[in-house]
Amino acid sequence: MKPSKEQQLWMYEHMLLSRYFEESIETIYMEGKTPAFNMAKGPIPGEMHLSNGQEPCAVGVCAHLNAADVVTSTHRPHHVAIAKGVDLDRMTAEIFGKKTGLSGGRGGHMHIFDAAVNFSCSGIIAQGMGPAVGAALSRQMQQKDGVAVAFLGEGAANQGAFHETLNLAAVWKLPVVFVIEDNAWGISVSKSASTAIERNSQRAAAYGMPGHFVPGNDPLAVFEAAGEAIERARRGEGPSLIEIETYRLAGHFMGDAEGYRPEGEKDALFAKDPIPKLRAHLHAQYGWTDSDDAALVTRCNARVDSAIAFARDSAYPAPEEAMEKVFV
Repeated sequence: MKPSKEQQLWMYEHMLLSRYFEESIETIYMEGKTPAFNMAKGPIPGEMHLSNGQEPCAVGVCAHLNAADVVTSTHRPHHVAIAKGVDLDRMTAEIFGKKTGLSGGRGGHMHIFDAAVNFSCSGIIAQGMGPAVGAALSRQMQQKDGVAVAFLGEGAANQGAFHETLNLAAVWKLPVVFVIEDNAWGISVSKSASTAIERNSQRAAAYGMPGHFVPGNDPLAVFEAAGEAIERARRGEGPSLIEIETYRLAGHFMGDAEGYRPEGEKDALFAKDPIPKLRAHLHAQYGWTDSDDAALVTRCNARVDSAIAFARDSAYPAPEEAMEKVFV
């Protein structure tokens, strides 16, 4: 399944949108945290996990989805949320801890929830997999259309939830797709030091489902693999597992010194940045011009700037609201 020109442009636009969003959040996050880094300071306190470089995973999959399809993501969720169509203003306000946020400022950046487009994420490793399987089961039992997609990191493939959910999804032949974003590092531990096999996609065979490995952080290749798996799920043929080779261009979290990376690794990864590569492809294939590109970049940047202005201008929740919407 090859993506059309329109689908490729959609993917490129959302990669640009995601990248500028992350770069903007990175700058704002550091406000008040220098010269001595203190993650409690500034307009965005707490941890921050950026998805720079992993955009192909999100757009290649979400290009096949609609608002009725369910997506669960990880503690590094912004690129997936943007590709799924999460309200950018309210997501940004949530990251800032503002009352206008998706959860009234209670969840922060690792717990984004937008019921309008069936998106959620979790700061707990592999814990989006169970809800995705549950969503797929609900659709099967109610004979409703829709699939579920669970995004996870390669480290999550060593968690018990990974094996439990793959087994159950296969037993019940559920319309769910598991997507591993393999950026080679689980915090500071390399995949080679933590995982017994080279490819987690090979684990699919143990549960009687197809396993696909997508090399090169290529959004077009992700689109093809995801399209096949999602259509299989929509036909009622059960789950699939996709493993995507991707690259984390930032640290595990903001403030990560990344001393665990081998010398020269980051430079080599930036040389493989997927955004310039897709831009060059669009130029060669469709005559995408510098003028076209400048106009799109301007539009994406303006959208992000507008969302950030909305978040900054929004009020914080009142202290007495802290116990609202909480089970006590």
